[in-house]
Amino acid sequence: MVALQIRDVPEEMRDRLSAIAGERGQSLQAYLFDVLADEVRRRDNLAVLQRFTAGRYGTRLDTADVLDALRSGRSERDAALGVPGAEE
Repeated sequence: MVALQIRDVPEEMRDRLSAIAGERGQSLQAYLFDVLADEVRRRDNLAVLQRFTAGRYGTRLDTADVLDALRSGRSERDAALGVPGAEE
């Protein structure tokens, strides 16, 4: 592991961060590690969402194929449940 150092942190900010860490039952170091880990996870989640938004998630199905599969599955489910008007 590496060590990180943040310089020029105002004392008031350090004190507030220490208080928050204490409220969570953590040391300041453990609390700041969690804050950094959360930030990294959020970035990873954003990257995944951006891949889906850009359509780079590996599917070869187009929208019509997906809608047909949904309609078919719902019809089968409704018929199995005895929903009136369901295709059998």
